[in-house]
Amino acid sequence: MTAFIHRHWLSLSIILLGCITALSLNPLSTLPEAPGSDKTHHLIAYAVLALPTALRRPKRWPLIILCFALYSGLIELIQPRVNRYGEWMDFMANVVGLLIGVCLSFLINKLRLNQRIH
Repeated sequence: MTAFIHRHWLSLSIILLGCITALSLNPLSTLPEAPGSDKTHHLIAYAVLALPTALRRPKRWPLIILCFALYSGLIELIQPRVNRYGEWMDFMANVVGLLIGVCLSFLINKLRLNQRIH
């Protein structure tokens, strides 16, 4: 699975970013029923977004992660204009999710390295 992510990290990141954008900016009359809190959804979405880039670690990958964070803030600023609520706590959940995704990538890469050694 990680070989697939390493090969297609950019395509995966673009698809995930597109999905997050569509879900974040689609005007809703009512919020859909989904298990967990809104902040949990933000955290998971952005952790998944960070994972392919952080696993692959292309040149300047921390800058890409920073751009994801800035983009998430931009989405929060745009949401009130499309009949959604922009919240700074959502932005904070997004940033924490990105950090979790980066930490998970380090853990996965370390486990892969240990498997190769043994």
